[in-house]
Amino acid sequence: MDVDIWAWVADTQRQLHEAGNTGLAIALGDLPAQAFEGRYPQLDVMAPAVAQQAETLELPWLELFARHWHLAGRIGDRAQGAVALGDAEALVEFAGREDVRECPSVPAAAEALAVTQANTDGPGYAAERLAALGAVLEGVRPGTPAFCGLVTQYVAALLDAGEAEQAVTYHESAVAGHRGAGGQVSWELAAMGVRALLAAGRSQEALTELDSAKEFPAEDPVAKDHREGVLRALVLALVGRPSEALDALPDLDVVGDHPRDWVEWARAVRLLDEVISNTWQLGRVMRQWMTYFETMGVHRGRVELALIAGDLAVRRQAAWQARALADLAESWIGALRSAEGLAERVAELRAAADAVKPLPPPGPQDELVAYFDAADGHNADPERWVGWLWPLSGTDLPATRRHTTTLGFLGYAPIGADILWKTIVEDGDPATAEEEDVAYLTGVLVEAGQDERLERVAALLPPAGSHLALARLHRARERWAEAAEEAEKSLQAGAEGTIALESRRILAGAAQQLGDNAKGAAVLRELVESDAGEEEDVWRMIVMATAAEDWPLVRVGAAKLGMPIASAEGPIEEEWHLVRVVLPVSDGSRREVLAVRTGPATARLLIPQPRGMDYNAGDVVVIDPRPLEPVPEDAEAQEGYVIPFAAVSMLRPGGYTSWFFDGAAPTEEDWTEFNEVMAERGWPMWVYSDENYTVAHPSSGERLAGVYGWIAVPPQVGASELDAVLDDATERWSHPLAWLDLARSVGVEVERHERIVKEYGL
Repeated sequence: MDVDIWAWVADTQRQLHEAGNTGLAIALGDLPAQAFEGRYPQLDVMAPAVAQQAETLELPWLELFARHWHLAGRIGDRAQGAVALGDAEALVEFAGREDVRECPSVPAAAEALAVTQANTDGPGYAAERLAALGAVLEGVRPGTPAFCGLVTQYVAALLDAGEAEQAVTYHESAVAGHRGAGGQVSWELAAMGVRALLAAGRSQEALTELDSAKEFPAEDPVAKDHREGVLRALVLALVGRPSEALDALPDLDVVGDHPRDWVEWARAVRLLDEVISNTWQLGRVMRQWMTYFETMGVHRGRVELALIAGDLAVRRQAAWQARALADLAESWIGALRSAEGLAERVAELRAAADAVKPLPPPGPQDELVAYFDAADGHNADPERWVGWLWPLSGTDLPATRRHTTTLGFLGYAPIGADILWKTIVEDGDPATAEEEDVAYLTGVLVEAGQDERLERVAALLPPAGSHLALARLHRARERWAEAAEEAEKSLQAGAEGTIALESRRILAGAAQQLGDNAKGAAVLRELVESDAGEEEDVWRMIVMATAAEDWPLVRVGAAKLGMPIASAEGPIEEEWHLVRVVLPVSDGSRREVLAVRTGPATARLLIPQPRGMDYNAGDVVVIDPRPLEPVPEDAEAQEGYVIPFAAVSMLRPGGYTSWFFDGAAPTEEDWTEFNEVMAERGWPMWVYSDENYTVAHPSSGERLAGVYGWIAVPPQVGASELDAVLDDATERWSHPLAWLDLARSVGVEVERHERIVKEYGL
C-alpha cells in the first residue's frame, strides 16, 4: 500500500502507450480531472468504458482505479447517497481480491464507502463507518497519501456518532502523526477539524484553525474556494460576525451546482437570516434541492434541508410552507437508521408555523383571482399568493387553477394534485369538466409523479381526452412508442380543437424520437397548412422534413416563414452565414464546431476533427434552428458574434479523413503560405495548439513555439497525395513538421518522422 498512486498512474500510462493502447492511456490520466472539474457526462461514459477495457485486458488495478474515480465523481460533489451504496459496497469487495489488495487505490475504496454511507445517513451509519475505517487505518502509515482522506472520514464518523470532543482529540493526534511522518495535511482534513471544533462549541478556535488552513493543498482543488467560503461563513456566523459571514458565503448560483455543500450552506443561511434576502426564491431553490436529494437517496440531507427551509419559511411568515415542510420531514424520517431528536424538531417547526400571524390579503376574498391576474409577474410573491388563495382553493375553480399551479411552481405539486383531484374527480365529473381543468389536473399529476391517479382519471374521460391524457403521461416518462400510439388513438377518436392540436404535437414529437422524421413532418404539415399551428410547429416540421430529406416540404415551411430559398427543387445546399454547431460526443461531453449554415435547418462543418470522432469537416448536420443563447443586444457585441445551434442528427457525412501534424512553429511567412496551399485545395485545416505550446530544440533543448492540429481531406484525396503536398510545402522550413500517422499509413519516411517526434519531444 506504500506505492504512490500517481507514480503508478504515470508508469501504467507509459506501459499502455508502449503497448499501443494510447486512447486508454489518455483516458486513465483524465478520469480524476473529469471528476474534479465536474465533467460528469464525460466521466459517466469514460470511466465504465475504461473499467470494462481493463477487465478485458486483465488489468485489475486499472479496473479498480477507473471504478473508484467514477464512484468518486458520483459521491463527491454530486453527493449521491443510497443510489450509490451498492456500487460502493461492490468496490470494497473488489478491492479485497488477492490480485488487487496491494493496489494503492485500495484504501480509497473504503473511504468511498464511508462517504456514500455519510451521504445517505451519517448518524445511521456512524458505527459501521468507524469500524471499517479503523480497520483500514491500522494498515496505513501516517505520511502516506491515503492517510489524510481516511482520517477525514473517521473524524466525520465520530461527529455523526455525537462524539465531538473525541473527534477533536483524534483529529489533533492524527494531524501531528501525519506531519511527524513528513506528510502534508490536506485542506479537507483541516476543514473536518474545524467542523469538529464547531460541534464541540469551540467556535473561536475553529476560526483560528480555518485561517491557518487557508493555504493547505486540497485533494479536490477545483472545489476548495467555494467549500472554504461556505465553511468560513458558518464559522463567522457562529462567532457573531454576520456581515463578514455574508461576504464569505458563496452566492446561490455558485453553490447551486454543488450538492455536497447544500446542507452546510443552508445552516449558514439560517444563522444569517437577518442579513440575507430570505425570499420565496430561496425557498423554491431549497425545495428543488430536497427533490434532488430524494432522487439520490440522501435521506439525512433532505430531512435537514426540510427543517432548515421550514424555519426560514416561518421567519418570512410562509406558514403553509413551513407546515408542508414539517410533513415532508416527518414522512422522510422513516428512511433513516437513526432518527434521534428529529421528531422533536418537526414538532417545534409545526408549533412555530401555527404561531405565525398570517399576512393580510391584498383585497376582498371574492376579488383575489382578479388581483392575482393583475399582479406584476416579476415582483409578485407566489409564496404569499398560495396562502391567500388557500381558502378559495377546492371550491372556486379559477382560484383552484391558480393556487395549484403556483403550488407546483414552488415545488409542492403533490399538494396541488390532492386539491385538484378532490375538486375535479371526487367532487365533480371529469367527463364534463372543462378541457383546461383536465389539462391542469393531468399536468399536476405528471409533475407530482402520481401516474396511477392519472390513469384512473383518464379512464373517466371521453375517448379523445382519455387517450390524450395517457399520451401526456407517456411523453413525460419518455415512453415514445406508447405516446405515439395514444396520441394517434386520440385523433382517431375524433379529437377536435385544442385536444387535436396537442395530440398532433405529441404524435409528431414521438415520431421524431422514434426516428420516423417523415411521419412527424407529415403530421405537422396538416397543422401548418391549416393555419392551426404556430411558428414553432413550422420550425419543427422543417427540422423533421430536413432529416427525412423531404426538400419540397422544407420549402413549404420556409415559404410559410417568409424565408427565401434560392433553388426551386432538390436538396437545399446554400451558403448562408457562419454558425457554431454544438455536437454530442460519444464520451458524453459536447463539442462546439464552426460551420456554415446551408439551409433553414442544415449546416456544414468547417473544422477538421481528431480521428475517432463521430463527425468531421465536410459533414452536413441537421440543426435545431432555435439559438442556444440570445444574440447580444449591443451592436458592438454583435460584431463578429456567431450564433450557436444544437445539432439534431447527421444528414450527410462528408467522408473526410483527418491527419495529425505536430512540430515547431514556422515563420509567419511560411505559415501563411502553408495555409494558402491548404485553402487552394479546399482541405480544411485547424490548429488546436495555443500560444503556450512549446517543443524542444533538438540540439540545445531550448523551448521553441510549437504548433499542432489536424488536416482533413475529402474522400477522393488519398493519403499519399496529402503526404506529398505536406512534404513539398514544408521542405524549406527551418524546423521540420511531423505527420507520423500519415507517414505510417503510406509507408514513406516513417523513420524520419519518428526521429522528429523524438528529437523535438512531440
